[in-house]
Formats: sequence, C-alpha cells, structure tokens
Amino acid sequence: MPDGGQTTQARKGHIATPAPVATPAPGTGVGLPAARTAGLVVTLVLGGLTALPPLSMDMYLPALPAVTRALGSSAATAQLTLTACLTGMALGQLVVGPMSDRWGRRRPLLLGMVVYVLATAICAFAPTVELLIAFRLLQGLAGAAGIVIARAVVRDLYDGVEMARFFSTLMLISGVAPIIAPVIGGQVLHVTDWRGIFVVLTVVGVALTLVVVKWLHETLPSEKRHSGGVREALGTMRGLLADRVFTGYTLAGGLAFAALFAYIAASPFVVQEIYGASPQTYSLLFGVNSIGLITVGQINGRLLVGRVSMDKVLAVGLTVITLAGVALLLMTSGVFGEPGLFPVAAGLFVLMSAMGLAMPNTNALALMRTPHAAGSASALIGTASFLIGAVASPLVGIAGEGTAVPMAVVQVVCGAGSLLCFLALCRPWRTRHRAAPEAKGA
Repeated sequence: MPDGGQTTQARKGHIATPAPVATPAPGTGVGLPAARTAGLVVTLVLGGLTALPPLSMDMYLPALPAVTRALGSSAATAQLTLTACLTGMALGQLVVGPMSDRWGRRRPLLLGMVVYVLATAICAFAPTVELLIAFRLLQGLAGAAGIVIARAVVRDLYDGVEMARFFSTLMLISGVAPIIAPVIGGQVLHVTDWRGIFVVLTVVGVALTLVVVKWLHETLPSEKRHSGGVREALGTMRGLLADRVFTGYTLAGGLAFAALFAYIAASPFVVQEIYGASPQTYSLLFGVNSIGLITVGQINGRLLVGRVSMDKVLAVGLTVITLAGVALLLMTSGVFGEPGLFPVAAGLFVLMSAMGLAMPNTNALALMRTPHAAGSASALIGTASFLIGAVASPLVGIAGEGTAVPMAVVQVVCGAGSLLCFLALCRPWRTRHRAAPEAKGA
C-alpha cells in the first residue's frame, strides 16, 4: 500500500526525512546538513504549539472565581468560558486539518496564530461574561491550528515506535505549561486582575508566532498535498471514521481527555472553594499533578515503548484512570467520611499521572493507521477530544460549588467509556498495527 512517502526505514520505526529537507524551497525548507542539527529546535517549536492550549486554559484557572465575581456570573456560566475555548479548538481542527493537507502546514498555522493573538487581546477588554465567552470561542478556533498541525508534522516526520516516543517527548515539553501556567496566573493576580492574564497570553502568542516564522519549515511537499475541496475533505474524514480501529483509538483518547478536562474545569472550585486553599496552593497542587503526568509520559517514551506493546500500556493507563475516578467518587460522596484535601489531591494525582500512558499512545496508534491523510486524521483526533471535553466541563458544576461529586461522576463515566471503546472497537488482542486502507478521497 502506498504509505504517503514514508521510507522503508520509517516503517521500521525510525525517522523519515521529509522531502522539503532534501530539496528545500526558499524559505520553506532546510538543507540536509542543517536537518541534523534542527531536530531539537523543531521539537521545541512543536512543543510550544501543543503547549499553547493548556497555557491558554490553565493560566486562567486561578482567576475563575475572580471572573465569576467581577462579571457578576454564576460558577457554571464562568466555566462556559472554558467550554467555549475548548469547543473552538475542537471545531477549528476540523477546518485546519484538511487545509493543512491541501496547502501545507505553514500557511494555515501562521493564519491561525495571527487570529489567536488578536482574539486573546480582545478577551482582555471584554466587559461582560457573554462577550468573554464569544471571544474565548474565537481564541479556541484560532488556537486549534497549533494543535492539529503539530500532530500532522510529527506524522510527516516519524512512524511507528519513533512516533510514539516523539509524542512522549512533546508531552515533556508541553507538560511544562500546565505546571507553570497556574503559577504564573496566580502571580499575575497578585499584581493585577484577571484581565492581565490575557495580556500575558497575547505576548506569548506573538512570541510563538515569530518563532514559527523563523524555525518551522514546511514538512508536506507539494506533490503529497490533496488538491480537492470540501467534498474531498469530507470524503477523507468519512473514510477515516469507517476504520473501526482508528475510531476506537480516537474515542478512547477523547474520553480519557474528557476525564482530564473534568479535573481542569472543576479543580479551581474544588480546591479553593470547598477546601479553602489559596490560589497559590491550588497552583502548587496543579503543578505537582502535571509533574506526575510528565514523569509517567517519559517512562512511557523511554522505557516502555519498543519493549512493551503500546496496546498493553494503553490498557493499563485507561484502567488506572477509571479506578482513580471510582476512588474519587467514593471519597467525595462521603463513603469514607470527610476525606479532606490530601486524599482527594492524591486521587487526582493518580488520575493525572495515568494520562501519561493514555494520551501519547492513543495519538500514536491512531496516526499509525493514517499516513495518507495526517492532517485530517489529526483533526478528527483533536476534535473528538475537545468536543467530548467541552460537553463534560459544564457537567462538573451542575450541582453548584459546594460538592465535588459531579466531577468524580464525569471522570468515572469517561474513564469506563474510554476503556470500553478501546476493548470493543480496537480489539487489541486481534489487531496488528498496520496502516489502514486509504480513505476515500485521500
């Protein structure tokens, strides 16, 4: 089967040198000698692109109670500012992914980054919660470009085991964002109000745009681009979704992400309002949980991938996520009495850490089947994750600010659902991980 330009070496799990490196176009590629030294730079750029969404959401988390008070809204309405951003990132990927398969990776990415900067700057001046929700939606739509194109670039460059390892490396880089973002947000709130957080995000967006212009070269040569329009893009996506195994990994990853996002949306109120922690304490706990995710992700990439089946590792990760959710539900519902902050924080730490096994492996296993349409496949993976997360986020506040039970219920349902999708659709005991038949229109 044609494999979208991957070499025999790439099929064995090594890096595939993309055409723009060997035959550079002015301003869009690098020469072969430079490619040997550009790996770290490209990794950092892609890490920055994947870090931008968590930075956009997590830096804002300590300010959620302040936004609620300042704009005179309820907690559930304030959480819609997160939902709007997440929904925008989901829908934006459906547009940007096929665009990148048709026009290359750089142009859609740069357009998205410019719009992201403008939308973020406008958020800083939003006078009402309704306008803030609207511009957070636009911010998410534009920020989607970084997410989907970063994954597509990885698929352009890597295959097999090396792709899984690279995703774990990206998790190390992008995982720094959840650690430092709430800390930065908490410190910004010391010197200004919540609007200052969006000013900082605007500066970060400008800096990252300049870095992309300078360092990220085109990885999809013109001869491998799709020339069709909307009909072909829809046909490609329809063909991808018809692949049962691809759909299984996509849904499993999306539901696992929703369990993570239930924590992201609820934790500011759970930690600060229910347990009385300060924004700085909340930021510290959030950072510790993120360290757990990064550490497990590196164990996955450096020790497990290539030695243990990715399906087995993924099964363990999804099982631990589900069990951690059950433990949190038992604690928050009072089965063991009043647990206090520490046991609940420990349960959240275990759940977050297990994401280091689930997230890189679902991405890699799904993309391994789609060398012919990496942009569209990346869009579907991201859209599923963000749409399911957007549905989950308002549910965590459905019973008000005084209970963490809805958060735990959402985590249990999403964790069990991800495990069920993995087992029922992927059938890991049967499936050999080969590329799927080319999607219609690909």
